[in-house]
Amino acid sequence: MPFYGGSELANVYDDALERGFGLVASNIAEPNIMMGLMEGAARKNSDLLLQLSGGACTFAGNEDPVDGLEAMGAYIDTIADQYDVGVFLNMDHQTDLEFIEAQMDLGIPSSIMIDASHEPFEENVARSKEVVEMKEEKGADVLIEAELGQIKGVEDEIESEEAFYTDPEQAVEFVDRTGCDLLAISVGTQHGVAKGKDLELRPDLAADIRQALRDHGLDTPLVLHGSSGVQPEQLQRMLQHGICKVNKDTRYQYEYTRTAYDLYREDPTDIVPPEGVDADRDTFFNDTDWSPNKDVFDPRVAGRDIRERIADVHADLTEVSGSAGQSRYA
Repeated sequence: MPFYGGSELANVYDDALERGFGLVASNIAEPNIMMGLMEGAARKNSDLLLQLSGGACTFAGNEDPVDGLEAMGAYIDTIADQYDVGVFLNMDHQTDLEFIEAQMDLGIPSSIMIDASHEPFEENVARSKEVVEMKEEKGADVLIEAELGQIKGVEDEIESEEAFYTDPEQAVEFVDRTGCDLLAISVGTQHGVAKGKDLELRPDLAADIRQALRDHGLDTPLVLHGSSGVQPEQLQRMLQHGICKVNKDTRYQYEYTRTAYDLYREDPTDIVPPEGVDADRDTFFNDTDWSPNKDVFDPRVAGRDIRERIADVHADLTEVSGSAGQSRYA
């Protein structure tokens, strides 16, 4: 079925809060990752939340992010129609208000994350509120996610040197003043490659933030960024405290490249001439007895392996996050 807008995604988050599961929001840097994610989600009857960063849109659009969003949006819409689970799209870590407005005008994403977390509190409030008001003025069917507190690591071109923990009372003020639909909090996670044992995670802080919001009549779903190094048992503890959206990106990037690498290293001479053979690619080895193996170097061969591996990884993650078997649409 086609992927849905913000109002339907809000219903999924309501289910998640009621039943204690979360959606694994999965970044797509390349279409084979998207294909694998859909297969993995469908295999487990889990609704699927895809994510695109500004960098991913720029890459897909040949340096034009709007073209990239349109292209990927059409691609997602077409392939989603092959499956019975709900498919959604979040725009991850957006900082350019002009691009955010274009997203709303196109009507493609289900939700948009405005990231002004690197700014002082008042500026973060002002920018986040501006996006919420833009949504309301346009009547866009989109949820708005904002972030309070920074996550250690690199988010495209946004880098923070230290992990900042979100203050529960400040979280209440932030949600109340901005009107955001979801709040990304800092509880010790880290963007990029990290080992879970090295992360100073604070599930107790997530619980405090959740309770503070509820005490003020705000049942706002919480978001966990930088979870690639978080171990399953750590993630499950976080999901007990109102975390309904958990971001994954680096893991899929690694699985993509590692899967292709494992294929090509099985017999390097399927791809690279053995020692002593002229390696002039411009003649495509017309003057040698050796030739590359098309059964291996055809990019669709690696592409199928990548899709299958991503499907396996995401299927496992739906079990960890509890979204397996929870689809509203299957």
